[in-house]
Amino acid sequence: MRIAFMTSEAVPFAKTGGLADVCGALPLELENLGHEVAVFMPRYQSIGSLRRIIHDLDCDLDWAQFGEKSKAYFIKHDMYLRDGLYGDHLGDFSDNLRRFSYFSLKSLEVFKRIDFVPDIIHVHDWQTSLVPVYLSAFGHEYFRGDKIPKTALTVHNISYQGIFPKEELPQTHLSWDYFTVAGLEFYGKIDLLKGGIQYADIINTVSPTHALEIQTKEYGCGLDGVLRSRRGFFSGIINGIDYKVWNPQGDPLIFKNYSCDFLEGKKQNKLMLQEACGLTKNDTIPLCGFVGRLVEQKGIDLILEILPELIAGGFQVVVLGVGEPQYMESLSEIAKKNPGSVFYSRLFDDPLAHKIYAGSDLFFMPSRFEPCGIAQMISFKYGTIPVVYKTGGLSDTVEDYHQKKDTGSGFVFDRYEAREFFLAIQRARAVLFDEPRRKDFLRRIMKLNFSWKESAKQYVEMYKKVLSP
Repeated sequence: MRIAFMTSEAVPFAKTGGLADVCGALPLELENLGHEVAVFMPRYQSIGSLRRIIHDLDCDLDWAQFGEKSKAYFIKHDMYLRDGLYGDHLGDFSDNLRRFSYFSLKSLEVFKRIDFVPDIIHVHDWQTSLVPVYLSAFGHEYFRGDKIPKTALTVHNISYQGIFPKEELPQTHLSWDYFTVAGLEFYGKIDLLKGGIQYADIINTVSPTHALEIQTKEYGCGLDGVLRSRRGFFSGIINGIDYKVWNPQGDPLIFKNYSCDFLEGKKQNKLMLQEACGLTKNDTIPLCGFVGRLVEQKGIDLILEILPELIAGGFQVVVLGVGEPQYMESLSEIAKKNPGSVFYSRLFDDPLAHKIYAGSDLFFMPSRFEPCGIAQMISFKYGTIPVVYKTGGLSDTVEDYHQKKDTGSGFVFDRYEAREFFLAIQRARAVLFDEPRRKDFLRRIMKLNFSWKESAKQYVEMYKKVLSP
């Protein structure tokens, strides 16, 4: 099978979030299953640092080896030569509709030039959601009638839809026939994600529970009705993680390597993380970590609400992330007043992220909603117990601890309230202070497997479903 991935970001070339992790890892796993994959993305300014592995193909196209046989192609234009992928400190770029319309249409043109006719074009989020629409409008210009590829759309985060004023529709090169309730129109504006959902042959999101959630008014962000109308072509597939990157046994970015058979190394990581962050150095103090965006979705309001109580109760908290200014300011102020108990870094620091996963006892994920989440999967591998809200992919991957049965992989609270979050942390603390139970718990979660291999097989089945006559 020939599969084209169209994405706005992919590791190792450009990343702002989990989308890049998916589009960097899944194509490689599909290749391992015997499929040929080509990845398409814009040639951002930041990619210039990788010039040793990126080669010129034409005045408007670069390429790089991606996997053993597959390649990545980069659409070049001055629009992409600026700091930031989608915006800067002032907000989203005002020409994003033009930038991603151009990328989507130009990518279709490239297929002929590189002699790659895909069976499936897999697009991701609003940035490439115009591709299924373009195939409906102009597919015959790029492919023979019987060779127009099928399209799959993955919705990674439905709260970002690519909404623009209707007056900008001419920038897409589509006729006004596509600005309808059955097309791109959304309350008088252009909604690119809605267009992708309407025109894609098959659609998925990144966990089964989230697939059900976003068909409701509470979580659907206005598109619940559109998704329900395509119920027969919509499913959820859990993301995976790359264990070549996330594995404490060989991770070069942590203080000391360890495994489920050598848990002493985890204790050493904790003590060294405490020292590096200026926290009181004591391996009996419960150390809690958070790595992620500081936005309401991630439950930062709950963390801030219980922080004083955690500090008073003898916990330490390490936070790494950027986001909304009020959250960053609050965390900075609390860290300044409690230097032995709280550490906050607003820098993007990948080595520190690895060290937090390795050195923490508990990992906080009180997300208000979470399409899938990979942090909880990473925390499992590093023997760091997740404390999560029961939503989306967290529901599908974290089993609440049952004391009598001694089963479970984390601590789950099911009412989105600070008190419930705090009680879940207290339950987790009880396990931390019971050494035999703690070791059994850590060994159990470190053996869990969320590799991309199984997820990739499900994607192949999804492709086959839409390709079958």
